[in-house]
Amino acid sequence: MLAATVRVAGDLDLAEECVQEAYAAALHSWTRDGVPNNPAAWLTTAARRRAVDAIRREQTFRSKLPLLAEPEESTVDRLLDADPDGGVPDDRLRLIFTCCHPALSQEAQVALTLRLVCGVPTPDVARAFLVSEPTMAARLTRAKKKISGARIPYRVPRAAELPDRLRPVLGVIHLLFTMGHTAPSGADLVNADLVERALHLARMLRELMPDEPEVRGLLALLLVTDARRATRVDAAGRLLRLQDQDRSRWDRAAMAQAHDLIVAGLRGGRPGRYVLQAAIASLYAEAPSYEQTDWPQIVELYDRLLEVWPSPVVALNRTVPLAMVAGPQAALAEVERLEQEGGLAGYQYLPAVKADLLTRSGREAEARVAYAEALAVAANETERAFLSERLASLDR
Repeated sequence: MLAATVRVAGDLDLAEECVQEAYAAALHSWTRDGVPNNPAAWLTTAARRRAVDAIRREQTFRSKLPLLAEPEESTVDRLLDADPDGGVPDDRLRLIFTCCHPALSQEAQVALTLRLVCGVPTPDVARAFLVSEPTMAARLTRAKKKISGARIPYRVPRAAELPDRLRPVLGVIHLLFTMGHTAPSGADLVNADLVERALHLARMLRELMPDEPEVRGLLALLLVTDARRATRVDAAGRLLRLQDQDRSRWDRAAMAQAHDLIVAGLRGGRPGRYVLQAAIASLYAEAPSYEQTDWPQIVELYDRLLEVWPSPVVALNRTVPLAMVAGPQAALAEVERLEQEGGLAGYQYLPAVKADLLTRSGREAEARVAYAEALAVAANETERAFLSERLASLDR
Protein backbone atom coordinates (compact mmCIF):
# COMPACT_ATOMS: atom_id res chain seq x y z
CA MET A 1 0.00 0.00 0.00
CA LEU A 2 2.76 2.44 0.91
CA ALA A 3 4.67 1.67 -2.29
CA ALA A 4 1.57 2.27 -4.41
CA THR A 5 0.50 5.41 -2.52
CA VAL A 6 3.86 7.13 -2.53
CA ARG A 7 3.84 7.01 -6.32
CA VAL A 8 0.86 9.38 -6.15
CA ALA A 9 1.89 11.39 -3.10
CA GLY A 10 5.56 11.78 -3.92
CA ASP A 11 6.22 12.12 -0.18
CA LEU A 12 6.73 9.38 2.39
CA ASP A 13 5.13 11.23 5.30
CA LEU A 14 2.03 12.08 3.26
CA ALA A 15 1.82 8.51 1.94
CA GLU A 16 2.06 7.06 5.47
CA GLU A 17 -0.67 9.42 6.64
CA CYS A 18 -2.95 8.45 3.74
CA VAL A 19 -2.40 4.74 4.40
CA GLN A 20 -3.30 5.21 8.08
CA GLU A 21 -6.43 7.14 7.10
CA ALA A 22 -7.41 4.32 4.75
CA TYR A 23 -7.18 1.80 7.61
CA ALA A 24 -9.30 4.06 9.82
CA ALA A 25 -11.88 4.41 7.05
CA ALA A 26 -11.96 0.63 6.60
CA LEU A 27 -12.72 0.08 10.28
CA HIS A 28 -15.78 2.28 9.94
CA SER A 29 -16.95 1.25 6.45
CA TRP A 30 -16.37 -2.48 6.73
CA THR A 31 -18.14 -2.68 10.08
CA ARG A 32 -21.17 -1.08 8.43
CA ASP A 33 -21.06 -2.64 4.96
CA GLY A 34 -18.99 -5.78 5.38
CA VAL A 35 -15.49 -6.66 4.18
CA PRO A 36 -15.12 -6.16 0.40
CA ASN A 37 -14.15 -8.97 -1.95
CA ASN A 38 -10.68 -7.51 -2.43
CA PRO A 39 -9.64 -5.75 0.81
CA ALA A 40 -6.15 -4.91 -0.46
CA ALA A 41 -7.54 -3.15 -3.54
CA TRP A 42 -10.08 -1.25 -1.41
CA LEU A 43 -7.39 -0.03 1.00
CA THR A 44 -4.93 0.89 -1.74
CA THR A 45 -7.57 2.81 -3.69
CA ALA A 46 -8.68 4.67 -0.57
CA ALA A 47 -5.11 5.63 0.31
CA ARG A 48 -4.31 6.76 -3.22
CA ARG A 49 -7.49 8.87 -3.44
CA ARG A 50 -6.59 10.60 -0.19
CA ALA A 51 -3.16 11.37 -1.62
CA VAL A 52 -4.73 12.85 -4.76
CA ASP A 53 -7.09 14.95 -2.63
CA ALA A 54 -4.12 16.28 -0.66
CA ILE A 55 -2.32 17.18 -3.87
CA ARG A 56 -5.37 19.01 -5.22
CA ARG A 57 -5.68 20.99 -1.98
CA GLU A 58 -2.08 22.10 -2.15
CA GLN A 59 -1.38 23.14 -5.70
CA THR A 60 2.25 24.01 -4.97
CA PHE A 61 3.07 20.48 -3.83
CA ARG A 62 4.18 19.24 -7.24
CA SER A 63 6.73 22.00 -7.62
CA LYS A 64 8.33 20.98 -4.31
CA LEU A 65 8.43 17.19 -4.63
CA PRO A 66 8.02 15.63 -8.09
CA LEU A 67 5.75 12.63 -8.37
CA LEU A 68 7.40 9.23 -8.01
CA ALA A 69 5.52 7.92 -11.04
CA GLU A 70 7.02 8.06 -14.51
CA PRO A 71 6.08 11.13 -16.64
CA GLU A 72 3.50 9.29 -18.72
CA GLU A 73 1.63 8.39 -15.52
CA SER A 74 1.86 11.84 -13.97
CA THR A 75 -1.72 13.08 -14.39
CA VAL A 76 -4.11 12.74 -11.49
CA ASP A 77 -6.83 11.19 -13.62
CA ARG A 78 -4.47 8.56 -15.01
CA LEU A 79 -3.36 7.65 -11.49
CA LEU A 80 -6.93 7.32 -10.28
CA ASP A 81 -7.79 5.00 -13.15
CA ALA A 82 -4.75 2.78 -12.58
CA ASP A 83 -5.30 -0.76 -11.35
CA PRO A 84 -4.55 -0.64 -7.59
CA ASP A 85 -3.39 -4.25 -7.63
CA GLY A 86 -1.29 -4.00 -10.77
CA GLY A 87 2.48 -4.11 -10.43
CA VAL A 88 2.66 -3.94 -6.63
CA PRO A 89 5.96 -5.89 -6.53
CA ASP A 90 7.37 -3.51 -9.15
CA ASP A 91 6.20 -0.58 -7.04
CA ARG A 92 8.03 -1.98 -4.03
CA LEU A 93 11.27 -2.49 -5.91
CA ARG A 94 10.97 0.99 -7.43
CA LEU A 95 10.48 2.46 -3.98
CA ILE A 96 13.53 0.59 -2.64
CA PHE A 97 15.67 2.10 -5.40
CA THR A 98 14.12 5.51 -4.73
CA CYS A 99 14.77 5.44 -0.97
CA CYS A 100 18.38 4.38 -1.56
CA HIS A 101 19.24 7.94 -2.52
CA PRO A 102 22.97 8.83 -2.61
CA ALA A 103 22.31 12.02 -0.63
CA LEU A 104 21.85 9.80 2.45
CA SER A 105 24.52 7.65 4.06
CA GLN A 106 24.32 4.00 3.05
CA GLU A 107 23.32 2.99 6.57
CA ALA A 108 20.49 5.54 6.51
CA GLN A 109 19.38 4.35 3.08
CA VAL A 110 19.16 0.73 4.20
CA ALA A 111 17.58 1.45 7.58
CA LEU A 112 14.96 3.84 6.19
CA THR A 113 14.03 1.41 3.41
CA LEU A 114 13.72 -1.53 5.79
CA ARG A 115 11.45 0.48 8.07
CA LEU A 116 9.21 2.26 5.55
CA VAL A 117 9.19 0.02 2.48
CA CYS A 118 9.63 -3.42 4.01
CA GLY A 119 7.66 -2.76 7.20
CA VAL A 120 10.38 -4.00 9.57
CA PRO A 121 9.74 -2.69 13.12
CA THR A 122 12.24 -0.13 14.42
CA PRO A 123 13.48 -2.43 17.26
CA ASP A 124 14.36 -5.13 14.72
CA VAL A 125 16.09 -2.61 12.44
CA ALA A 126 18.08 -1.47 15.48
CA ARG A 127 19.18 -5.04 16.24
CA ALA A 128 20.29 -5.50 12.64
CA PHE A 129 22.61 -2.49 12.98
CA LEU A 130 23.72 -3.38 16.53
CA VAL A 131 22.41 -0.13 18.04
CA SER A 132 19.71 0.73 20.59
CA GLU A 133 16.12 1.37 19.56
CA PRO A 134 16.19 5.09 20.52
CA THR A 135 19.39 5.54 18.50
CA MET A 136 17.85 3.95 15.43
CA ALA A 137 14.61 5.91 15.83
CA ALA A 138 16.63 9.13 15.92
CA ARG A 139 18.59 8.12 12.80
CA LEU A 140 15.40 7.37 10.91
CA THR A 141 13.92 10.71 11.90
CA ARG A 142 17.06 12.55 10.79
CA ALA A 143 17.05 10.73 7.44
CA LYS A 144 13.41 11.69 6.77
CA LYS A 145 14.10 15.30 7.78
CA LYS A 146 17.09 15.43 5.45
CA ILE A 147 14.95 14.18 2.57
CA SER A 148 12.34 16.83 3.31
CA GLY A 149 14.74 19.66 4.07
CA ALA A 150 16.95 19.06 1.03
CA ARG A 151 13.88 18.59 -1.18
CA ILE A 152 15.22 15.31 -2.49
CA PRO A 153 12.79 14.27 -5.24
CA TYR A 154 10.92 11.00 -4.88
CA ARG A 155 11.37 9.73 -8.37
CA VAL A 156 12.41 6.42 -9.88
CA PRO A 157 16.09 6.66 -10.83
CA ARG A 158 16.90 6.41 -14.52
CA ALA A 159 18.38 3.17 -15.85
CA ALA A 160 21.85 4.71 -15.90
CA GLU A 161 21.53 5.53 -12.18
CA LEU A 162 20.58 2.02 -11.05
CA PRO A 163 24.13 0.60 -10.78
CA ASP A 164 25.16 3.43 -8.44
CA ARG A 165 22.28 2.54 -6.10
CA LEU A 166 22.68 -1.22 -6.38
CA ARG A 167 24.87 -1.73 -3.33
CA PRO A 168 22.37 -0.43 -0.74
CA VAL A 169 19.49 -2.13 -2.58
CA LEU A 170 21.33 -5.45 -2.27
CA GLY A 171 21.91 -4.66 1.39
CA VAL A 172 18.21 -4.04 1.98
CA ILE A 173 17.17 -7.33 0.40
CA HIS A 174 19.89 -9.27 2.22
CA LEU A 175 18.99 -7.81 5.62
CA LEU A 176 15.29 -8.38 4.94
CA PHE A 177 16.04 -12.05 4.25
CA THR A 178 18.29 -12.31 7.30
CA MET A 179 15.52 -10.97 9.53
CA GLY A 180 13.18 -13.57 8.07
CA HIS A 181 15.64 -16.46 8.18
CA THR A 182 16.14 -15.89 11.91
CA ALA A 183 13.53 -13.50 13.29
CA PRO A 184 15.17 -10.94 15.63
CA SER A 185 12.30 -11.38 18.10
CA GLY A 186 9.11 -13.34 18.61
CA ALA A 187 8.20 -16.98 19.15
CA ASP A 188 9.04 -18.46 15.74
CA LEU A 189 12.56 -18.97 14.45
CA VAL A 190 11.59 -18.07 10.87
CA ASN A 191 9.44 -15.22 9.58
CA ALA A 192 8.35 -16.86 6.33
CA ASP A 193 6.69 -13.70 5.02
CA LEU A 194 9.96 -11.75 5.10
CA VAL A 195 11.87 -14.66 3.57
CA GLU A 196 9.44 -14.97 0.66
CA ARG A 197 9.39 -11.21 0.15
CA ALA A 198 13.19 -11.07 0.00
CA LEU A 199 13.37 -14.00 -2.41
CA HIS A 200 10.78 -12.39 -4.64
CA LEU A 201 12.65 -9.08 -4.67
CA ALA A 202 15.94 -10.86 -5.41
CA ARG A 203 14.38 -12.69 -8.36
CA MET A 204 12.88 -9.45 -9.69
CA LEU A 205 16.22 -7.71 -9.32
CA ARG A 206 17.86 -10.54 -11.27
CA GLU A 207 15.36 -9.98 -14.10
CA LEU A 208 16.04 -6.24 -14.00
CA MET A 209 19.85 -6.52 -13.88
CA PRO A 210 20.75 -10.03 -15.14
CA ASP A 211 24.39 -9.21 -15.92
CA GLU A 212 25.32 -7.96 -12.44
CA PRO A 213 27.44 -10.66 -10.68
CA GLU A 214 26.46 -9.50 -7.19
CA VAL A 215 22.76 -9.72 -8.07
CA ARG A 216 23.32 -13.34 -9.05
CA GLY A 217 25.37 -13.85 -5.91
CA LEU A 218 22.64 -12.47 -3.64
CA LEU A 219 19.97 -14.65 -5.21
CA ALA A 220 22.23 -17.70 -4.89
CA LEU A 221 22.93 -16.90 -1.22
CA LEU A 222 19.23 -16.61 -0.43
CA LEU A 223 18.35 -19.80 -2.30
CA VAL A 224 21.01 -22.01 -0.75
CA THR A 225 20.42 -20.63 2.74
CA ASP A 226 16.64 -21.03 2.55
CA ALA A 227 17.01 -24.59 1.20
CA ARG A 228 17.40 -25.77 4.83
CA ARG A 229 14.27 -24.03 6.14
CA ALA A 230 12.23 -27.21 6.78
CA THR A 231 14.94 -28.79 8.95
CA ARG A 232 16.03 -25.93 11.20
CA VAL A 233 13.60 -26.88 13.97
CA ASP A 234 12.26 -30.27 15.02
CA ALA A 235 8.62 -31.32 15.33
CA ALA A 236 8.44 -29.70 18.77
CA GLY A 237 9.83 -26.40 17.48
CA ARG A 238 13.28 -26.87 19.05
CA LEU A 239 16.25 -25.34 17.24
CA LEU A 240 18.45 -27.85 15.44
CA ARG A 241 22.11 -27.10 14.78
CA LEU A 242 23.48 -27.65 11.28
CA GLN A 243 25.11 -30.96 12.25
CA ASP A 244 21.78 -32.26 13.58
CA GLN A 245 19.64 -31.42 10.55
CA ASP A 246 18.28 -34.01 8.10
CA ARG A 247 20.10 -33.20 4.87
CA SER A 248 17.83 -35.46 2.82
CA ARG A 249 15.02 -32.94 3.33
CA TRP A 250 16.92 -29.96 1.96
CA ASP A 251 15.62 -28.32 -1.22
CA ARG A 252 17.96 -29.80 -3.84
CA ALA A 253 16.41 -27.83 -6.71
CA ALA A 254 17.13 -24.54 -4.95
CA MET A 255 20.66 -25.70 -4.15
CA ALA A 256 21.27 -26.64 -7.79
CA GLN A 257 20.03 -23.27 -9.01
CA ALA A 258 22.24 -21.53 -6.48
CA HIS A 259 25.23 -23.63 -7.56
CA ASP A 260 24.85 -22.53 -11.19
CA LEU A 261 24.60 -18.87 -10.16
CA ILE A 262 27.69 -19.20 -7.96
CA VAL A 263 29.77 -20.84 -10.70
CA ALA A 264 28.81 -18.04 -13.10
CA GLY A 265 29.74 -15.46 -10.47
CA LEU A 266 33.12 -17.00 -9.70
CA ARG A 267 33.97 -17.19 -13.38
CA GLY A 268 33.14 -13.52 -13.90
CA GLY A 269 36.36 -12.22 -12.36
CA ARG A 270 37.01 -10.97 -8.82
CA PRO A 271 33.95 -12.11 -6.83
CA GLY A 272 32.16 -9.73 -4.50
CA ARG A 273 30.78 -10.30 -1.03
CA TYR A 274 27.51 -11.92 -2.03
CA VAL A 275 29.12 -14.36 -4.46
CA LEU A 276 31.64 -15.35 -1.78
CA GLN A 277 28.97 -15.68 0.91
CA ALA A 278 26.93 -17.85 -1.43
CA ALA A 279 29.97 -20.03 -2.16
CA ILE A 280 30.53 -20.53 1.58
CA ALA A 281 26.89 -21.42 2.19
CA SER A 282 26.97 -23.81 -0.76
CA LEU A 283 30.01 -25.65 0.60
CA TYR A 284 28.20 -26.12 3.90
CA ALA A 285 25.08 -27.39 2.12
CA GLU A 286 26.67 -29.68 -0.46
CA ALA A 287 28.84 -31.64 1.97
CA PRO A 288 27.66 -35.26 2.47
CA SER A 289 27.73 -34.68 6.23
CA TYR A 290 28.77 -32.01 8.70
CA GLU A 291 32.00 -33.82 9.47
CA GLN A 292 32.85 -34.13 5.76
CA THR A 293 32.53 -30.41 5.11
CA ASP A 294 35.54 -28.91 3.31
CA TRP A 295 36.57 -26.78 6.30
CA PRO A 296 39.92 -25.54 4.90
CA GLN A 297 38.21 -24.31 1.73
CA ILE A 298 35.59 -22.48 3.79
CA VAL A 299 38.29 -20.76 5.87
CA GLU A 300 40.01 -19.70 2.64
CA LEU A 301 36.76 -18.28 1.27
CA TYR A 302 36.20 -16.39 4.52
CA ASP A 303 39.68 -14.89 4.17
CA ARG A 304 38.79 -13.66 0.70
CA LEU A 305 35.45 -12.37 1.98
CA LEU A 306 37.20 -10.36 4.70
CA GLU A 307 39.31 -8.71 2.00
CA VAL A 308 36.26 -7.38 0.15
CA TRP A 309 34.02 -6.94 3.20
CA PRO A 310 36.04 -6.43 6.41
CA SER A 311 33.12 -6.92 8.78
CA PRO A 312 33.47 -8.11 12.41
CA VAL A 313 30.42 -10.35 11.83
CA VAL A 314 32.30 -12.07 8.99
CA ALA A 315 35.34 -12.45 11.24
CA LEU A 316 33.14 -14.05 13.91
CA ASN A 317 31.54 -16.43 11.42
CA ARG A 318 35.03 -17.44 10.24
CA THR A 319 35.84 -18.79 13.72
CA VAL A 320 33.35 -21.66 13.24
CA PRO A 321 35.26 -23.38 10.39
CA LEU A 322 38.56 -22.26 11.93
CA ALA A 323 37.75 -24.33 15.03
CA MET A 324 37.31 -27.38 12.82
CA VAL A 325 40.67 -26.77 11.09
CA ALA A 326 42.91 -25.45 13.86
CA GLY A 327 40.99 -26.44 16.98
CA PRO A 328 38.70 -24.57 19.39
CA GLN A 329 41.56 -22.79 21.18
CA ALA A 330 42.71 -21.04 17.99
CA ALA A 331 39.14 -20.00 17.21
CA LEU A 332 38.59 -18.86 20.80
CA ALA A 333 41.59 -16.54 20.55
CA GLU A 334 39.97 -14.87 17.51
CA VAL A 335 36.65 -14.52 19.32
CA GLU A 336 38.33 -12.93 22.33
CA ARG A 337 40.16 -10.49 20.02
CA LEU A 338 36.84 -9.45 18.47
CA GLU A 339 35.37 -9.11 21.95
CA GLN A 340 38.16 -6.75 23.00
CA GLU A 341 37.80 -4.61 19.86
CA GLY A 342 34.18 -3.91 20.84
CA GLY A 343 32.68 -3.88 17.36
CA LEU A 344 30.21 -6.62 18.27
CA ALA A 345 29.10 -5.30 21.65
CA GLY A 346 25.54 -6.47 22.26
CA TYR A 347 25.66 -8.96 19.38
CA GLN A 348 24.17 -12.15 20.83
CA TYR A 349 26.07 -14.56 18.58
CA LEU A 350 29.48 -13.51 19.89
CA PRO A 351 28.93 -14.86 23.42
CA ALA A 352 27.03 -17.85 21.96
CA VAL A 353 29.98 -18.83 19.75
CA LYS A 354 32.37 -18.16 22.62
CA ALA A 355 30.33 -20.39 24.93
CA ASP A 356 30.42 -23.26 22.45
CA LEU A 357 34.18 -22.96 21.99
CA LEU A 358 34.73 -22.77 25.75
CA THR A 359 32.63 -25.91 26.21
CA ARG A 360 34.64 -27.77 23.59
CA SER A 361 37.82 -26.61 25.33
CA GLY A 362 36.66 -28.07 28.65
CA ARG A 363 36.17 -24.67 30.31
CA GLU A 364 32.61 -25.23 31.51
CA ALA A 365 32.53 -22.54 34.20
CA GLU A 366 33.46 -19.83 31.68
CA ALA A 367 31.04 -21.32 29.15
CA ARG A 368 28.18 -20.90 31.64
CA VAL A 369 28.94 -17.19 31.92
CA ALA A 370 29.06 -16.81 28.14
CA TYR A 371 25.78 -18.69 27.62
CA ALA A 372 24.11 -16.53 30.27
CA GLU A 373 25.39 -13.42 28.48
CA ALA A 374 24.01 -14.65 25.14
CA LEU A 375 20.69 -15.49 26.78
CA ALA A 376 20.44 -11.99 28.25
CA VAL A 377 20.50 -10.30 24.83
CA ALA A 378 18.60 -12.91 22.74
CA ALA A 379 15.03 -11.89 21.86
CA ASN A 380 13.88 -14.80 19.68
CA GLU A 381 12.10 -17.36 21.86
CA THR A 382 13.33 -20.38 19.88
CA GLU A 383 16.93 -19.26 20.23
CA ARG A 384 16.40 -18.47 23.91
CA ALA A 385 15.10 -22.00 24.49
CA PHE A 386 18.15 -23.45 22.74
CA LEU A 387 20.56 -21.35 24.82
CA SER A 388 18.70 -22.27 28.01
CA GLU A 389 19.05 -25.97 27.15
CA ARG A 390 22.77 -25.59 26.51
CA LEU A 391 23.19 -23.77 29.81
CA ALA A 392 21.16 -26.41 31.66
CA SER A 393 23.26 -29.20 30.13
CA LEU A 394 26.41 -27.61 31.59
CA ASP A 395 24.74 -27.37 35.00
CA ARG A 396 23.90 -31.06 34.81
